[in-house]
Amino acid sequence: MIYPTLQQVQDWPNLDRYREANKKAGLPTPGETRIVLMGDSITEAWSQVDPDFFSANPYINRGISGQTTPQMLIRFRPDVVALQPKAAVILGGTNDIAGNTGPSSLQMIEDNLMSMAILAKAANISVILSSVLPANDFPWAPGMNPAEKIATLNDWIKSYSANNDCVFLDYYSSMTDRQGGMLARYSMDGVHPNATGYAVMAMLAEKAIGSALGK
Repeated sequence: MIYPTLQQVQDWPNLDRYREANKKAGLPTPGETRIVLMGDSITEAWSQVDPDFFSANPYINRGISGQTTPQMLIRFRPDVVALQPKAAVILGGTNDIAGNTGPSSLQMIEDNLMSMAILAKAANISVILSSVLPANDFPWAPGMNPAEKIATLNDWIKSYSANNDCVFLDYYSSMTDRQGGMLARYSMDGVHPNATGYAVMAMLAEKAIGSALGK
């Protein structure tokens, strides 16, 4: 059994992770089209694998490895809303399905994604809801057969986006194989994108951001 560290117990959503970075970022400068990307390790690693995607654009990365949507929801105000972006790209759910913070139903994930979208829209932030990336197994939690749950969750995200004035960012369709896993050329472990995978995601994200800003 893996026991949580004292820091994880005291700061379960990891609010401290970006506290100083948020202070440094401050409010957007006049004319800045700030975009915040909220997510887990897939978002966090994006800055490491493709730093130019962020340095060349007014994009702020607020991904934290291993996080589930309830943790993301708790830190959504300080890590997204308080930064006053024009739009927020939300990507989460994989770790919930993997059970990183305990058993989680699809309804629980949907509720958390919906709550983040509502918080953003209340602050006049355009919402971009991302599909969960394909995976047919998790290296850290093998044997859970997540492919069907991911596909079902993505159907809900697409429907919710269409009915609630959100932009649906569909990574899944461009990255999945016939078994519901990730195409081998896009990942080394079947879950986390490599440089080729992030290149596909960047193209799709840019299109979605353009749609959100044009609304």
